[in-house]
Amino acid sequence: MQSQPSQQTLPRVRLSGFNMSSTTVAPSTVPSSLHKSSVEELIPPLPAKAPERLRQLELGSGLLDNSHDGDHVQLDGGITAWSQVFVSFLLVLNGFGYFSSFGLFESHWTETLNSTASDIAWVGSLSLFLLFMLGSLSGPLMDMGYFRSLIVVGCSFQILGAFTTSAVTSYWQLILAQGIVQGIGNGLLFTPCVALVSVYFTKKKAFALSLAACGAPFGGIIFPLMARQLTEGIGYPWTIRLFGFIMLFNTILILVLARPRSFKSKARSLVDLAAFKDPVYLIFSIGIFFTLWGLYIAYFYTSTYGKTVIGISQDASLNLLLVLNAVGIPGRVIPAFLADRWFGPFNTMLPFVAFCSIMLFAWMRVDTSGGFYAWVAIYGVCANAVQTLFPSTTASLITDPSKTGQRIGMVFSVASFACLTGPPLAGALIGIGNGDYVYMQLYGGVSVIIGFGCLVVSRVILARQK
Repeated sequence: MQSQPSQQTLPRVRLSGFNMSSTTVAPSTVPSSLHKSSVEELIPPLPAKAPERLRQLELGSGLLDNSHDGDHVQLDGGITAWSQVFVSFLLVLNGFGYFSSFGLFESHWTETLNSTASDIAWVGSLSLFLLFMLGSLSGPLMDMGYFRSLIVVGCSFQILGAFTTSAVTSYWQLILAQGIVQGIGNGLLFTPCVALVSVYFTKKKAFALSLAACGAPFGGIIFPLMARQLTEGIGYPWTIRLFGFIMLFNTILILVLARPRSFKSKARSLVDLAAFKDPVYLIFSIGIFFTLWGLYIAYFYTSTYGKTVIGISQDASLNLLLVLNAVGIPGRVIPAFLADRWFGPFNTMLPFVAFCSIMLFAWMRVDTSGGFYAWVAIYGVCANAVQTLFPSTTASLITDPSKTGQRIGMVFSVASFACLTGPPLAGALIGIGNGDYVYMQLYGGVSVIIGFGCLVVSRVILARQK
């Protein structure tokens, strides 16, 4: 008599509210809620000659889990990885891209709300502050698996901010809508969009992040161009509402395409102070603070400088903003390509930081329309290179992928205070100079050169550690 095939018998187990008596269980029927390691002790692996379809049903293959395990995905390529770059591009477009057009409406708000340029700068600075500051919250939450929750909440705040901004009639309403609500939405999304790409790429990390970061200059081009064409026809309120509908459409695409990797990270504190015991990380963070403290002032005051000092028209000042954002595309992609191919993100970023400082000092000598266009183009390339390389440089300093969101978020939080105080301080210096921009320009140049010095020290220490 032929013996029956042997079957594996599991003891009585309490699982998710159900009683499982001693019974015959095939590997493919074990509930996915049972921890993988405990099941592997009870169920031997399938033979090497088992059918491929049956082997795919083994626990841990990914078919029984909707998350994307960090150990079972293709890195540096493939549809999934590159689609996450597109997702991050849309996230940056909704956040930094919309913010990049801030200077477009600065004159409108100054006139309609009877506010000074420094007052309006506080709105943009507050939004930028929250964008970076909330990275200390959104980064660890992403590490813990709350990516989609962050997307839903963050995008909802962005869209709400756009629609409420369209209806503001006073300065405090603008602070609330554009500064706080929009800033919270941007802050909940910015760190996850950087971390999402970082964990899918190793050799091409800087290049992939640069493509995602192109959402900022792309948004800085399309939003002002749309505003130029639509404001006279449908008015300022409906122009801003249309921007909100664009964000809504992008959000739908993001939710459909996003595939965050899961590293099964445990809950951890928002700030890991032990990270600052590393001199490389500490001095790098200080360097980023001083660099961004002076870097962003050009984005706030380029248009006003062109109109009040150079004497160009309103349309021409819009062209300056378009140039500043347009050069950001090659300014982000080409340096990142060089970083991945030859020099690394840290080495590539350093000369661009130095050039930004030089250009801020050179700004004091710009007094013609043609010269100002040239200055804006050169500075735009350098500033955009720094903006796209500093997140990838931060990511390159992180050795534990499960802490990517947390560590990037901490650096962003440090940078947030530079973004909060830098532009308003620059505006106050313009007031001290009675409309002369020289104090602001000196402040920007000195701040960035201090940041450059700190970054050089950090890089030297890193080289010695290796």
